[in-house]
This record gives sequence, structure tokens and C-alpha cells, in this order.
Amino acid sequence: MPTPRTTDALTAIGAFVNAQQEAGYAYETVRLRGTLLTEFLEHVLNEEKAASLTAEELVQPERADSWLDAADAGETRRRNTLLGPDAAAAYDSQRARIQTYNAFVDYIGISGLRRPYPASGHGDRLEPEQAYKLLRTLAVKRPTGANAATAIRTAAVAALVAATGRSVPQLHGLNVTDVDLERRPVPAVTVNDVEHLLDKHTVEIVGRWLKVRAGIMELQGTDPGYLWIPTKPGRAREGVPAQKPGLTRAAVRTLHAAHRNLVLQVIGVPLRPYALLPRP
Repeated sequence: MPTPRTTDALTAIGAFVNAQQEAGYAYETVRLRGTLLTEFLEHVLNEEKAASLTAEELVQPERADSWLDAADAGETRRRNTLLGPDAAAAYDSQRARIQTYNAFVDYIGISGLRRPYPASGHGDRLEPEQAYKLLRTLAVKRPTGANAATAIRTAAVAALVAATGRSVPQLHGLNVTDVDLERRPVPAVTVNDVEHLLDKHTVEIVGRWLKVRAGIMELQGTDPGYLWIPTKPGRAREGVPAQKPGLTRAAVRTLHAAHRNLVLQVIGVPLRPYALLPRP
């Protein structure tokens, strides 16, 4: 009977992904690990002109080295990036590959092949020009199947993170009245009694969210004034009907998950909102 080591690599990857789901890992983490392991397998099969490999054959150090080197040079990339198609891999994307590799070798029972983790970096903080490009991309590019309201809300959250230097938890409690896009000479948002001036691009993105938000609230007939609201109904629990969108604040975890998911779909890297904060 085949063991995880001797199982076909693609089958083992599928079983690993299922095991990660059953273990309760976040959906985004499980999906990313499945994507990276598939990238690993495809790279090795293409390089060696092979039809298949067992899981144990796939994870051999020399094959892992080849994959990581190719990824570091941007050769395994399927999407463009903020720095162009030939840019080197982002620091944290390589760390994610090593984390994924280690989790997989643990799963198939070859923990001796685990690789040391590189030192934690700065979280892929973006340079100002990179941040600007990302915000513009989020504002105009919506992946097929993505919820339009969620996408523009995500872009607005990201824009205010970059404009104010505040984190998502710090922006979570904002109300619509804290945002003054008509203020002259410069529009501003007030966070914890501190005014932050807004550039025209941030004003445009936040303004689009306010229009979308207004449409959602119009359907509810009441408006509690929260800036960040759910864009679709919640889930019914234990006989309690699903909460209508707009009547509660969107949770911090919801805003974080929406950001990572949208950025992953748009540029292929699950950057956190943290990356948009100005460098110290």
C-alpha cells in the first residue's frame, strides 16, 4: 500500500491540502500552500522533462534548491508585479515557499529535510511609488468573480492606511462623519482626534466606496454611520437570521482577509495592509 512518501506527488499535494483544511488552517493559507506546491512540482517536471514523481522524489534537496532559485529569479511567476515581470521574488514570498516546503515534508514523514527559515523581514513594506501603483491597481482592477463592493471597500481601506500611516485596527472604528472629502483647501480624515490630509487619489478611491456604501444603506432604510460595513449578509447561526449588510461594523478580520484575498488575486502576493504603512 502506498505511503505518503511513495504516493504520486500531485496526489500527495492534494491530500496535504485536504489535511491542512481539516486541521483548521485559514483558507488563504491553505490555498497559497497548494499553489506553491503545484508551482514546485510543475517546475521540476518541466525542468527534468518528467511525466511524474513521487512525493519523496519531489522534495529532494537539489530539486527544492532548483525551485527556490528559479522562484527567486522570478522564473516561476505567472502574473506581473508592481516592479515588472522580471523582478526578483519578494522576500516574504520566498519565506512562504520555505514554510510550505517544511509543512509538506513534515506531512509525508521526512522532517529531516526541513529547511531553516530566513530571518523575518520587514513584512514587505512597499516604497511610496510601489504603494501608489498597488492602490491604483486595486481601484481599477477587479478579478473575475470578485464582489465589486468588497473590492472597492478593500481599495478604500488600503488607501487610508497609506494616507494616514494608521493600521486597519486603528481605522476600524471610523464613522462616515470622520471623513470630509469636501473640506477646503484639502480633504481630510480624522482618526482619534488627529486630522490626516488626503491626496486626490485617496479622495477618489474613498469617494467611490462612499457611493457604494450609500447604495447598500439605502436598501436597509437606516444608517448607523459606520464607515466600514459588511458588503453581503452574514451567516445564520443557531436559528438566528443572517445579519443584513450595513447594520454592523465590518470586523477587523474581515477587512484583513478581504485585503489579502484581493491583493493575492491581483498581483499574486498576499501582502498585508501593513505593507502600505510608511517605512520608519
